[in-house]
Amino acid sequence: MKRLLMAALAILMVGTLLIACSSKDNNANQGESPAAANSPSATTGASEGQQGEEGGTATYPLQTDKTLSYWGELTGNLVGVKATHDEVPFFQEWQKVTGIKLNFIAPPAGQAKEALNILLASGDLPDMIEYNFLSDFPGGPEKAIADGYILKLNDLIDQYAPNLKKFLQDNPDIDKMVKTDNGSYYAFPFIRGDEYLRVFQGPIIRKDWLDELGLPVPETIDEWTAVLRAFKEKKGASAPFTVNSKPRFFNDSYNGAFLGAFGVNRGFYQENGVIKYGPAESGFKDYLALFQQWYKEGLLDKNIATADAKSIDSNWASGQTGASVGNAGGGIGRWQPLVEQNSPNAVLVAAPYPVLNKGDKPKFGQKDNAYSSGGIVAVTAAAKDPGLAVQLLDYGYGEEGRMFFNFGTEGVSYNMVDGYPTYTDLLMKNPDKLAPAQAMSMYIRGSYNGPFIQDKRYAEQFFALQTQRDAIDVWKNTDVSNYALPSLTPTPEESSEYATIMNDINTLVDEMTLKIVLGTESVDKFDGYVEKMKSLKLDRAIEIQTAAWERYENR
Repeated sequence: MKRLLMAALAILMVGTLLIACSSKDNNANQGESPAAANSPSATTGASEGQQGEEGGTATYPLQTDKTLSYWGELTGNLVGVKATHDEVPFFQEWQKVTGIKLNFIAPPAGQAKEALNILLASGDLPDMIEYNFLSDFPGGPEKAIADGYILKLNDLIDQYAPNLKKFLQDNPDIDKMVKTDNGSYYAFPFIRGDEYLRVFQGPIIRKDWLDELGLPVPETIDEWTAVLRAFKEKKGASAPFTVNSKPRFFNDSYNGAFLGAFGVNRGFYQENGVIKYGPAESGFKDYLALFQQWYKEGLLDKNIATADAKSIDSNWASGQTGASVGNAGGGIGRWQPLVEQNSPNAVLVAAPYPVLNKGDKPKFGQKDNAYSSGGIVAVTAAAKDPGLAVQLLDYGYGEEGRMFFNFGTEGVSYNMVDGYPTYTDLLMKNPDKLAPAQAMSMYIRGSYNGPFIQDKRYAEQFFALQTQRDAIDVWKNTDVSNYALPSLTPTPEESSEYATIMNDINTLVDEMTLKIVLGTESVDKFDGYVEKMKSLKLDRAIEIQTAAWERYENR
């Protein structure tokens, strides 16, 4: 019996060794660990990238002869400059530094949503898709995973994305943002790596006019009214205040400019643990009454209902406008040279978000979350080698990749000056007369978004004017963090119901705003509009938002 037992044990040990050797050889050939091989999200292909033990760091460039396909829009900054990704130095260099050849597929400019629907319906998916699956995909990322379009990335990140994994471990508040309520990672995120990068928009005003008229930069609504009257009566401005109304009426003022003075914004927010919808609150009525009065007095652009970027540029350049709402880059940076053409001494500066009472802190203002769902990249369920795709995308979260995405190639787009990555004249004074935003987009992605962590030092140089840098400090002085909601995700079941409700309500709110501000309806009609919102199931939309918020808090 003893000899029999020993023989059986020996056979068992030999079998175990054979299995272990076989498993080791297979994984060496496939470039993945047993955990990854058994993962449902990694079964569509094997990675041949240079990944060591789990959590180890890849060595770039990777040694592979595979080509991956990448679907995504070309940034609007390069429309009319370059026709395809292949012509852009950044994307050429990205392939070199990672060692992975890419086949780029770009939808027509401004048609990403329509093009993606056609792509998904065709079933012929690329390896990676750059698209906002959080807010622009019906049912959200969990639905995209369940429908077999994109992969749940949890196991793949564990195996092949040590840079992103470490960053999320070190930043649990951001980790909470970049996954679903079910804990699924669905895309490589765009992260604003500093508080400074999260605020970039607010009221803008002509400081030279204020100085000439002996007026301070306005802080209260009453001061704004006085300033706009002075611009109209003493400076001859036919459109003292204007704002972009494309694609939605008053589009660029909805982060809290002016209506925030009345304690509301254009969307959902929370107050004392209760979710509210701004346009259904009494403060929105007060805001409409103010703007109706301003329009009646000629303090607003008479064409404000249809104002777009082109008409606003024209108003600034011709001296018809003295105030608006815009970005530090695309507002002050864009309008300052336009105004200077006819008024060499003109100076545009940021004004604080308005309040009702002097000394109050603004309740609302523009402030992005650290995780911004633009520029995020998902790996599709059709990916030939998901592990390799993940290693490509992980590059932007390590030190080397972060430098490359934000500053490009040393000696070409930047030089290190006293330890500071300083953009060259190729970007800041481009010999082909490209504006800095265009030249930057040729060599870096720091100036817009993508799968990486954005660096504050990009903005410090992009904001070439002191007035732009000062603007951030002026606009960030709000309490918006106490009221703003994070990016919430209704369940796939709730999503279509919520979308239908809010489509109807948003249409109604735009109609109400337009009619009351332009004076075709009395502000007394406001209460009737609120009743209509309730009949369109506003309370149900708030229920869905509340449930999504509770799930977010429990992630």
